[in-house]
Amino acid sequence: MPTPSVTTDQTNQDVLEVFASHRDLACLPVTEQGRPIGLINRSIFLSQMSKPYHRELYNRKSCIAFMDKEPLIVDAAMSIDALTFRTVEYGEKALADGFIIARDGQFIGLGQGLQLMRVVADMQAERNRQIMHSIDYASTIQRAMLRTSRETLTATLPDAALVWEPRDVVGGDFYHFAAFEDGWFAALADCTGHGVPGAFMTLIATSLLTQGIEQLGPRDPGALLMTVNRGIKQMLGQNGREPHQSPSTSNTSESDDGMDAAFFWYDNTTRQLTFAGAKSSLFVLQPGDAQGEMINGARMGVGYVDTDMAFTWQNNVVPATTGTLVFVTTDGLIDQIGGPKEIAFGKRRMREAICANRSASAAQISQSVQDAHRIWQGAQRRRDDLTFFCFRAP
Repeated sequence: MPTPSVTTDQTNQDVLEVFASHRDLACLPVTEQGRPIGLINRSIFLSQMSKPYHRELYNRKSCIAFMDKEPLIVDAAMSIDALTFRTVEYGEKALADGFIIARDGQFIGLGQGLQLMRVVADMQAERNRQIMHSIDYASTIQRAMLRTSRETLTATLPDAALVWEPRDVVGGDFYHFAAFEDGWFAALADCTGHGVPGAFMTLIATSLLTQGIEQLGPRDPGALLMTVNRGIKQMLGQNGREPHQSPSTSNTSESDDGMDAAFFWYDNTTRQLTFAGAKSSLFVLQPGDAQGEMINGARMGVGYVDTDMAFTWQNNVVPATTGTLVFVTTDGLIDQIGGPKEIAFGKRRMREAICANRSASAAQISQSVQDAHRIWQGAQRRRDDLTFFCFRAP
């Protein structure tokens, strides 16, 4: 903003006259040979000059008597971002009094803290709009990638339900479902993080899983976990460390990412479910069983620095005769904080919600679990992405 200024040769009487003729002027720059050297705050100046005998003493003296000798002075070529950081570092005085703007060392005007805040807010709003537009489009892509699996699931299993709810617009959970002549393969996975970083990891993991199924087939879930593990570690440079190495030399990559996952294959002929889990469990409720059984996977995630390149995930074979109910979830369901004591939802409440509706359809059981989970969550914020899969064996 073009602003009047005074020179060091002018007196405090001159300053009074400038303030009197410019009622809205909060601060007055002081220059010497065109170069800004200080700033006179209107309130402080008038307060000092109103004291007894101060006018008589200071009217004819140089205006530098009540000048701030260390104002913030910036060059007109400085970017708004750099100016913002500089202003914050300088302190609240620069926001309240403003800052002097110079070009090639010569005074050209004043900048105001409030105007700077408005400009920064407008810039940030535009950046956020662009980012959210990109994330919204990324969500469209992510949902499109999952659509084939959901459609195949619907066409293959008459009594099944799948819930996929990202905490943010995009998520770090994914599912995969593929049908074959002799059975079907399904996977549920929770990748490191959520939001955009988690979504990037799902792209890596789903690509590696698809390649693994093409190379090995779908009938050995444990082998597929091994394939995805090797792929993630190689792609992200997560080579782990040798036994003799210290933690400080464990990894040449900045990444320590991976996923928890449940892979399973259902054989139409034998009516058996082959399950392999990486920090994931499978809940199975057989007809006539009152409590059901929790089948735990290995306590080792897929990928990550500390997972060995050659780690083997064991397959568990589970009878899945007609009417057997199977439920698998990522930890977004179990770890959600809530309830009167603000503790995790936990596996016990999940099992109770399932068993209480054991004779209902998979869709009704899924809805009951969701209802119990939302009631438990209450006013607490959602902690993670939420994905679970429920089906009853035909």
